[in-house]
Amino acid sequence: MLLTNLAITLGAVMALMLACWWVSVQIRDVSFIDAIWAYGMVYAVLVATLLAGGVPAGPAGGLLLALVAAWGVRLGTHLILRWRRLGRDPRYDKIIARTQASRGWSFERTALLQVFGLQGPLLWGVSLPAQAGILVDTGTPLPLWGWAGVIIALVGIIFETVGDAQLEAFRKNPAMRGKVLDTGLWRYTRHPNYFGDFVTWWGIFIVGIAAGAPIWTIIGPIFLSFTLTRWSGAPLLEHSLKKHRPGYEAYIRRTSGFFPWPPKA
Repeated sequence: MLLTNLAITLGAVMALMLACWWVSVQIRDVSFIDAIWAYGMVYAVLVATLLAGGVPAGPAGGLLLALVAAWGVRLGTHLILRWRRLGRDPRYDKIIARTQASRGWSFERTALLQVFGLQGPLLWGVSLPAQAGILVDTGTPLPLWGWAGVIIALVGIIFETVGDAQLEAFRKNPAMRGKVLDTGLWRYTRHPNYFGDFVTWWGIFIVGIAAGAPIWTIIGPIFLSFTLTRWSGAPLLEHSLKKHRPGYEAYIRRTSGFFPWPPKA
């Protein structure tokens, strides 16, 4: 039954991605996918909640829904507003252009297969601990170590929120244009927003396991950790910043790449 319901949530996520792809074709821009990544996880968990009866069976299921909603609505809104303000994301323009040049694909095909068709299964996979926890929750009290997962997830949400707020304030300050943000949380890690994501979803995984989710749902936080640290998160962003932001190389030498740590002298 669990696998059947998870297949249904996957189908619902892919339907959402197809709708977003249609929008991207109309506006010729896929940059809003970052916001859909966050909103899509909330959507997947809501679908799982409906499949479980519409109301979480116990405190674990309710906390999973609340944590994912708090994380996803805040982050998705932050990203969609940033997209509306700044416009197209050059990173996605490069992905589209490179694929079109190498494979001869149209914009429509590239957007479908390289962006929306790819992101759908990935966001579904990352949110598996929350989906499964809600679907199998029997209403039993949350153990103490499950509450520890709640605290960990909340720490991650707060850490990411503060990091994003500091970055927004930095970007809006004309005096900081062209400089490197190395104050606040950014003094201790080059990616407090990514680190906050990492902590949030490991906390949600713990709560999901406490609710009864199978251990194999650990593939969600493991994949997220990989993509943030080794694939499309920090590596892709830093490759661009090293080329276009004077002083970023020095910032790399003195500041932790991911886990918060006091800067080197």
